[in-house]
Amino acid sequence: MARGKKIYEGKAKTLFEGPEPGTLIQYFKDDATAFNAVKKDTIEGKGALNNLLSEHIMVGLGNIGLPTHFIRRLNMREQLIHKVEIVPLEIIVRNVAAGSFSKMFNIEEGTPLPRSIVEFCLKDDELGDPLVSEEHILAMNWATAGEIDDMREIALRVNDFLAGLMYGIGIKLIDFKIEVGRQYVDDMQRLILADEISPDSCRLWDMETNEKLDKDVFRRDLGSLTDAYSEVARRLGILPKNTAASGPKLVE
Repeated sequence: MARGKKIYEGKAKTLFEGPEPGTLIQYFKDDATAFNAVKKDTIEGKGALNNLLSEHIMVGLGNIGLPTHFIRRLNMREQLIHKVEIVPLEIIVRNVAAGSFSKMFNIEEGTPLPRSIVEFCLKDDELGDPLVSEEHILAMNWATAGEIDDMREIALRVNDFLAGLMYGIGIKLIDFKIEVGRQYVDDMQRLILADEISPDSCRLWDMETNEKLDKDVFRRDLGSLTDAYSEVARRLGILPKNTAASGPKLVE
């Protein structure tokens, strides 16, 4: 499928005009970044793996009635998606203390939290994606009170689904972040899940060994990122168990 003109390029994905009004083509790049792009590299095969993993998860969420921007996967690196107006917030759900949360509250990594915590961060790399309160969101008109409630509900539904999915393959869902967008159809507007869900946006630990199977492998120099992502894909049945991690060997 021919792409239209490029309309946006982020750290991990590029968006192009889609073949029909209201659609986009989302291209998954091999670029890996951490610490607000202070650390950068190109990891062969990463984009193809994230494409497959995000497709699998988005389809599963759609099957339980959660609306997403995903329409279908086009090839190894591209998806056809619905065009949305992205809400300028990242919604984070934390089940276990890790990363910045552990540092902020001086809690040992791996400590289970008494309940799942939903956080909102402003989507702004230059500011370091700061944590914001509901009062900030309302005062700055980033979202309405009703949208805040909807975003929290979407995030917790994703958490329930994703935690169960990962538990079934021996992986603990530590935390994850999502983005949502406003979809306009005729005179109707609704919030739907957008962007991606992959090991780039989740913390995933092996249930028995606590081995990291997410982007912390890159952040902390713990080994091969594609090996970690491929392990998640193999456990989910997306890749054959003997498939190597390199991009060209992945099959549609």
